[in-house]
Amino acid sequence: MYIKELSMENFRGFSTKTTIEFQKGINVLIGANNSGKTTIIKALELLFSSDVCKSLKIEDFNHNIAIDNIKDAPPKIIISAKLIEEDSEDKYSNDLIMVASWLTKIDKPYEAEITYEFSLPEKEYVNYKSEMNQIESHDIDMFWKEIETDFLRKYTYKVFVGNPEYRISIDNDSIRKFDFQFLNAIRDVERDLFTGKNALLKEVIDFFIDYEIKIDQSIKVDEKKKLIQEKKKAFSSESQKLIESLQKRMCSGKKEMLKYVEETGADFDNMKPTFDGKILDTELYSALKLVVENETGIKLPATRNGLGYNNLIYISLLLAKMQKNSSVEYLGSNSKVFSILAFEEPEAHLHPNMQYKLLKFLEKNRTHEVRQIFITTHSPNITAAVNLNSIIVLSKKNSLITVSYPGRVFSDSGEDMKSKKYIERFLDVTKADMFFANNIIFVEGLAEQMLLPSFAEAEKLSLIDNHISIINVNGRYFEYFLKLFDTKNNKYAISKKVVCITDLDPVMKLKKNTDENSTDENSSWKSCFPFMLDIDKSKYEYRKSSNKLTSLYQERNDEDIIRVYTQKQGSTFEYELILENYSCEDIITQSVSNSIEIKKIMNLIKEDMSQKELEELIKIIRKGEFKELASQYSNMGNDEPFVKAKHIVAARYLKSIKKGEIAQELATVISNNIEKEVGERFSFNVPSYIKEALKWICH
Repeated sequence: MYIKELSMENFRGFSTKTTIEFQKGINVLIGANNSGKTTIIKALELLFSSDVCKSLKIEDFNHNIAIDNIKDAPPKIIISAKLIEEDSEDKYSNDLIMVASWLTKIDKPYEAEITYEFSLPEKEYVNYKSEMNQIESHDIDMFWKEIETDFLRKYTYKVFVGNPEYRISIDNDSIRKFDFQFLNAIRDVERDLFTGKNALLKEVIDFFIDYEIKIDQSIKVDEKKKLIQEKKKAFSSESQKLIESLQKRMCSGKKEMLKYVEETGADFDNMKPTFDGKILDTELYSALKLVVENETGIKLPATRNGLGYNNLIYISLLLAKMQKNSSVEYLGSNSKVFSILAFEEPEAHLHPNMQYKLLKFLEKNRTHEVRQIFITTHSPNITAAVNLNSIIVLSKKNSLITVSYPGRVFSDSGEDMKSKKYIERFLDVTKADMFFANNIIFVEGLAEQMLLPSFAEAEKLSLIDNHISIINVNGRYFEYFLKLFDTKNNKYAISKKVVCITDLDPVMKLKKNTDENSTDENSSWKSCFPFMLDIDKSKYEYRKSSNKLTSLYQERNDEDIIRVYTQKQGSTFEYELILENYSCEDIITQSVSNSIEIKKIMNLIKEDMSQKELEELIKIIRKGEFKELASQYSNMGNDEPFVKAKHIVAARYLKSIKKGEIAQELATVISNNIEKEVGERFSFNVPSYIKEALKWICH
């Protein structure tokens, strides 16, 4: 059995009824601050913890209720959970026995339900409506203030099981079979960790003492009890020697210490005080202190550890406690059947590698100590450590919380499974950041990833303030990631604005030889410069773009949350950069191989240049295949000499760079000169397609 669904209505950030679906094992809740992660944990605690206070405060209500509605009926909070049978569960399992009175479906898989309700008793309704209708203000806070002052103390909570319509009260014995352990984000591990007198460590020691006997399957239960009792008697016998030693040391002092007894009358009826005692093994737990021993044998108190290390020790002890709680031999009928670990921000104080190791440890030990784990996190490291099915994304827009399930976006079809496996394989820390950002920009290479922050700064836009992440998909793998955000076609998708910045990448290939005697095969497509398109249709086939993504998202409307932006005239980002900055010599950086030649060409380009001036420009290019191509282009086509010159210098630049190296240099140049953007020295234009993308995603 496992918790399949949790529904909340009017609880904190959840106004209308919202249902969150869980899976067996680990469930990782991610999202921005105040998106509802902690609220989900609190709701589970109200349902499944027998120790927590179940009365709520005024701030636990969702306050987005219309005045007319709040006048008409007192607000109430409803939380419910659905539990469902696991495939591998025995026919008459302990789980089924535990929730027998909770069942709402008895066919396989069986389903059970538990409901928490915090409400004003019906007998108070008349008084409530009378008081509310006397408030003439249109300020909603006045109504909530009245509820808090005069009615909240009259609210009661009830927990029902089975069909909530029948309002069957829960049997307290059944809820005590759930072991709900909650580690909140602000943890004081020292309080429960370092000495045996503290609650957690004392419980764990008491369970694991004489553990070799307790786990020995060859020994019968009665025999185990006998062996443990013998050990206790042996301990008491040995400890009695300590008591006798103390008695001897106190022999003389005791007489002096108690000499006033007779004088004060405390020896009434021949009663005389003395000292006696015995030491039980359980009493000595408080003498034990948790220390850390290094490889040289030096022992240091655990208080000397870092916070992260002590958190890990605390977690391991908590899991040991949960193991103790589930032991039928140790606790008998008081043992727990269903264990739940709720964990807020496990990344606190932990190095990224330790975060990853902790998640893998929890996943490995889940089947032994913990039935279901719920984690809230802001850590991409933790998100990257689990599979997509474990991730639940919470988003909040206009006070409305939406829930998304990345793993459920993909069907079992071949193409979908290919996309899912690709994302899980490459869901490293950088790409996991896309789940935490408000909006996302996908790029296909390192150059765009490095330069976009500088471009945004040049346009007076802030990616940081708008919580926008740039994700480099390392190629044209956009379609794999876009499935996660396609809310038009999938109800599980994540609702975020997404921009894809990609290249046109024009291509050409030789036409098939029509000569029947020829043995030439049809050639493959290869990349080409934009100015080569249609330059020789008799010999070649051309495609303006080899990127299918550019045609899939051509139509745009205000409701779109996915948009694709690509070059206006060029082929790649670097080509378009020069095309729109054909006279900006500052972006011809150190690593550009033909920098002197390119700068000379830039100096000759002007809007009213003639064909003769274009030919003079081409003479600057050193001899080779590119010069022949540029010369051919200059004498063909309908483009003006000015347009041809821009394409030639852009193509020359593209042939002269290493993309990763040039990106770093350009980012430095642009960032250092942003304030001089309108000056004579540095006049730079952000490529128009990138400018449009940045404006849309930021606004």
